[in-house]
Amino acid sequence: MTMSAVIQMRLFVFSLLCFAYVGVFANTLYPLDTAKQDAQFSHLLRELRCLVCQNQDLADSSSGLARDLRNEVYQLVKSGKSDSEITQYLTARYGDFILFKPPIKMITALLWFGPALFMVLGLLIFWRTCLKRTCNE
Repeated sequence: MTMSAVIQMRLFVFSLLCFAYVGVFANTLYPLDTAKQDAQFSHLLRELRCLVCQNQDLADSSSGLARDLRNEVYQLVKSGKSDSEITQYLTARYGDFILFKPPIKMITALLWFGPALFMVLGLLIFWRTCLKRTCNE
C-alpha cells in the first residue's frame, strides 16, 4: 500500500467513527423512553412554529422561547400525550399561529383562499380590459 492509500483509509475510518459518534449521542439532550416517543417528538418539533423566528420550526430555532417550547413539548411527549392533545394544548395557549398548517376557520379563510380569489379577480380585470381594447379598435 502506498502512503496516500493509507492516509485515505485512515480518513475513511475516522469519518465513519465520527458519524457513528453523532448517531449514538444525537438525542442526549432530550432522552425519551421509546423510539415511538422519539419519532413523535421530532415530528412535533417540525410541525410547530417558533413564535419569535416565525419562519423556522422549533427544531431549527435557537431562540430562548423555542428552547422553552421544546422543553414543554418534551415533557408532554414524555408524559404520554398524543400529537393532537399536545397541539390542542399549545394552540389554546399560543393560538393557531404556532402551527405551520393552521386549520381552516372563518377567521383564516381569507388567508387560505385569498390568493386564489385575488388571482381570479386579477384575471377577470385583465380579460375585461383586453376585451374592451379589442372592441374599441
